[in-house]
Amino acid sequence: MTDTENDVTDLRHRVLKLIAAAGSGHPGSSLSCLHILQVLYRQVLRGIREQDEQRDRFLLSKGHAAPALYVCLEEQGLFPEDGDRRLREPDSILQGHPDRLRTPGVEASSGSLGQGLSQAVGLALGMRLRDNPAHIYVLLGDGELQEGQVWEAAAAASHYNLRNITAIVDRNRHQHDGPTEAVMALEPLADRWRAFGWHVQEIDGHDGPSIKTAALARPCGPSVVIAHTHKGHGVPFMEGDSPWHSVRDADLLRRYVRQLDTKGED
Repeated sequence: MTDTENDVTDLRHRVLKLIAAAGSGHPGSSLSCLHILQVLYRQVLRGIREQDEQRDRFLLSKGHAAPALYVCLEEQGLFPEDGDRRLREPDSILQGHPDRLRTPGVEASSGSLGQGLSQAVGLALGMRLRDNPAHIYVLLGDGELQEGQVWEAAAAASHYNLRNITAIVDRNRHQHDGPTEAVMALEPLADRWRAFGWHVQEIDGHDGPSIKTAALARPCGPSVVIAHTHKGHGVPFMEGDSPWHSVRDADLLRRYVRQLDTKGED
């Protein structure tokens, strides 16, 4: 087990506990991007704890991976002590998809796939008009790159030469209906982004130093990081399995979480 993998184990356990308690959610999608969010919130995003006006902004376009975002926000101390933290409950601050009106630290409500990059481009333009040095990060699922709106936003970012935006693609190669290349092929993905005028980096999305270096790069224009990941990373029966995009077997997931709980008590 690498140092990075060991470091994310507790966050993975917390993600799974949230989803198991709810009996629904998106474990595969949450775990594929957990390393990315961990590094961003611990080592990259500026001004998050203080909620400074010049803080960097992070948008989770693949909003169904909200549990991964929630455990990182909680770790940053952004949640109230008395907030209802049950996932997907009507009065909880932890909705099934991020809701900026309910959850402290959420910059934009999301969940309708294909819209996050457009939101990020609008934020980046607004920050530049205000001479605000904030950098805008947005995490996209690879399946949502099949939406035309993503590429309209990509063209706009290049046209306006937005140096203050970094898109990260969670390239786990699976979506709800199966492998991305079977549903609607995305390759050659890096060449597509380059054709739209973006600076492209490809990395191992489970390697902390690679994530940090790529996220902090500042080319002369918009930047995209294609992070190669594994669906359901760290859970043997989930890894690389499209049906675990969402909860495939709630009882199996609960048993697995109980095993993790028992192991932690040893």
